[in-house]
Amino acid sequence: MYIHNDIDDDIKFLAKSEIRLKILNELYKKPNDVRGLVKQTDITYSSVSSNVIKLEKNNHIKKIKNNYYVNPMTEVYLKTLMDFKNSVQMVNDYESFWDKHDLNQLSINSIRRITDLKDSELIETTPIDIYKTHNTIKNQISVSNCVKGVFPYLHPDYPGLIEEVLQNEGSVELIVSKSIFKELMLRINDNIRKNAIKEQKLKVYRFKKDLNLYLTICDESMSLGLFKTDGSFDQNRILISDNPKSYSWAEDLFEYVKNEVRA
Repeated sequence: MYIHNDIDDDIKFLAKSEIRLKILNELYKKPNDVRGLVKQTDITYSSVSSNVIKLEKNNHIKKIKNNYYVNPMTEVYLKTLMDFKNSVQMVNDYESFWDKHDLNQLSINSIRRITDLKDSELIETTPIDIYKTHNTIKNQISVSNCVKGVFPYLHPDYPGLIEEVLQNEGSVELIVSKSIFKELMLRINDNIRKNAIKEQKLKVYRFKKDLNLYLTICDESMSLGLFKTDGSFDQNRILISDNPKSYSWAEDLFEYVKNEVRA
């Protein structure tokens, strides 16, 4: 109990001061002295000096010769705080995408790694371009050789896009809601579908529970769509990214949903 209280006090001490976090962040990158920290942070000498004294007094940093070093436990606190801060910032940056949307289908690991999406671009429909989100996804799929997707609904364009990828010797792996599984399979050209399945170029998994997530992974890009809390799919906005971290995040989420199919 006392250990937990000490940890709480330490985190509160660090979190309530932006200056302390900046100082620790700089020292985490590279040990430094007070003058060096002033130069790196653009904070006044008096503010840096007084906060360094407080940090040292509370055993968060130690002085070796002329430089200050972050203590190992404080490195753990710092990483946790910075991850949380970046997560909050990322959610705020795309508030219209996350707010009042259903996140239950995201894995715990996806939530923890939400900052991997920080370099994503929010695509939103406009009154003069109501198909902007769909056309963005369509363009991603049409130029890809490898497509993975989580489809909670069937757009009329999808069977043709899938056929195009398969005819170009590409591969398609999909997780679809049980309500659209049969229709999707029937609307893909019979010969193309059978040959692709035989060659293991087409894999389609039927999700038996409610599928409240939209995801595509195309060669080097990804897109993510969410359902609103009222149960309707939000067709007006998606997140897209070609950042490797975002791509890896999407791959992990796809595998998580696929494992749910097999459970």
